[in-house]
Amino acid sequence: MCGIVGYIGTQAATEILLAGLEKLEYRGYDSAGIATIWEGEVNCVRAKGKLHNLRSKLEQIETPAQIGIGHTRWATHGKPEEYNAHPHMDTAKRVAVVQNGIIENYRELREELKAKGHQFRSETDTEVIPHLIAEFLKNLPPSSPSSRFLEAIRQTVNHLQGAFAIAVISADYPDELIVVRQQAPLVIGFGQGEFFCASDTPAIVAYTRAVLPLENGEIARLTPLGVEIYNFAGDRLKKQPRLLNFNPAMVEKQGFKHFMLKEIHEQPGVVRASLDAYFNPVESTESPINLGLSADLYKDLEQIQIVACGTSWHAALIGKYLLEQLAGISTQVHYASEYRYAPSPVTANTLIVGVTQSGETADTLAALTMEKERRQGKEPKYQARLLGITNRPESSLGHMVPHVISTLAGIEIGVAATKTFTAQLMAFYALALDLAARRQTVSKDVLEKIINGLQQIPKEIEATLESQERLTEQLAHEFAETKDFIFVGRGINFPIALEGALKLKEISYIHAEGYAAGEMKHGPIALLDAKVPVVAIAIPGSVYEKVISNAQEAKARDSRLIGVTPVNDGEAAEIFNDILPISHVEELLSPILTVVPLQLLAYHIAARRGLDVDQPRNLAKSVTVE
Repeated sequence: MCGIVGYIGTQAATEILLAGLEKLEYRGYDSAGIATIWEGEVNCVRAKGKLHNLRSKLEQIETPAQIGIGHTRWATHGKPEEYNAHPHMDTAKRVAVVQNGIIENYRELREELKAKGHQFRSETDTEVIPHLIAEFLKNLPPSSPSSRFLEAIRQTVNHLQGAFAIAVISADYPDELIVVRQQAPLVIGFGQGEFFCASDTPAIVAYTRAVLPLENGEIARLTPLGVEIYNFAGDRLKKQPRLLNFNPAMVEKQGFKHFMLKEIHEQPGVVRASLDAYFNPVESTESPINLGLSADLYKDLEQIQIVACGTSWHAALIGKYLLEQLAGISTQVHYASEYRYAPSPVTANTLIVGVTQSGETADTLAALTMEKERRQGKEPKYQARLLGITNRPESSLGHMVPHVISTLAGIEIGVAATKTFTAQLMAFYALALDLAARRQTVSKDVLEKIINGLQQIPKEIEATLESQERLTEQLAHEFAETKDFIFVGRGINFPIALEGALKLKEISYIHAEGYAAGEMKHGPIALLDAKVPVVAIAIPGSVYEKVISNAQEAKARDSRLIGVTPVNDGEAAEIFNDILPISHVEELLSPILTVVPLQLLAYHIAARRGLDVDQPRNLAKSVTVE
């Protein structure tokens, strides 16, 4: 969350910064700002709200400055007001800083700096950084290194506690752009006589494919002559950029009204990509799944612990079902934000799986780091076995854990996850089937049946999208003023009820809750009346009759019932007021299909209400703070 972009080169910086921020606005849109250096001054322009407000301000100002930094904010410390917007400057307005993350010791630093005469203008934690840099610049001895600016920043970051990425410019050092990474993502881009920095690659991919992601504890000095990398101790490091495999068309809407709708429609391709990459025909080999994971990861495996947040947590719940029912391995799913403070006992032969779309989710990374540390030095069977499931294998997660399943979804711009959720489900199907094959907990006939069923899923999603688009749009008209929704499911589709409720909450701001259908009568049924619609996921299989029975209970309380089901006759036709039909599919595979109409329903209700579907209020795509 929060987006950073920086530029130094031969072109006018302002438009490059704005274009980069447009590609990063999914990381935060409470406020935005840029700072450039021209004629010996820092020119800082900021605006509350979305980026177009900043652009409107900048249209009144023309500057040919060739160095600058920009920021789009998701508020942590301080209200989303212009005076809290980045960049922030020191008292003399000679140093400008943008930051992503949280400075945990900012209160102590703020008081120390105020006692020394520094004047603060915001409520943010970030503002201590430019003041601290200015203080160190003032006190550096004459014999300091050739780049006093770099040295002042190096000393500053060694006084900061927390997780942060920063970019800094100074009017007194107009040929230097300095960036720092500590537990928050930052990448450098290499152009022809120009250099870039950003908190995510979409901001710079239009200008260069040569990139260098900074590691934790690294500082980069960008000048017109090149890039220098140092550690926090001041040692020069040797690093090489790599070429990014990225198609700029992936971050365009391609005719769709919103990125979210485009990404919903990309799900058949996402499933095909996973099938092509990881699934092979069932033959005489040990496993038909090719995840490229070490056999040591699976050796004598007794238990799996999964840590995740939000939509990834819902995917993990389905993963738990698959791992236990197919591979026969006891599996627990934890909120990463809670696990760190109440971890499970250290058990032998345990696989710890971190699931995060961005690979930068602070809570998930912190939980994995803790697990790694508390198992260090123990006897081999207790040592950490870490696996990551992410859409960004080049991310912090990819650097932290030795084994990664890449979900192959392509970049997702819409803040509410859709195609990345489906991609995570495919990763869990692959992992569970791989373990099942190696442990021989299911027969080859069953393996073949499941994989053949998965091969049919892309066309079934396409059929669902074709039949549901207009149907959900029409249904959405009737719920534009609804204030509460209930989603219910059982078994493997209970997490889909949770995910359907989350999607509706995230983008329509309607209060929605997901429940295990059998739990309705144990309390939540008190909420039901004619004003509270209930969406029930009813798939023929082990729990179908139970879900129908639970739906009857809701119908008796006058709730309008919407069924996500392949059954459109008999008892289902009598009970459900509306049916969102999906194809007949095995219950075990159904979550990949049942989630699609719920995504579409949430999308169309939010669009009907005139809301910003891609950038819902208070949310950001990549949650890089705890």
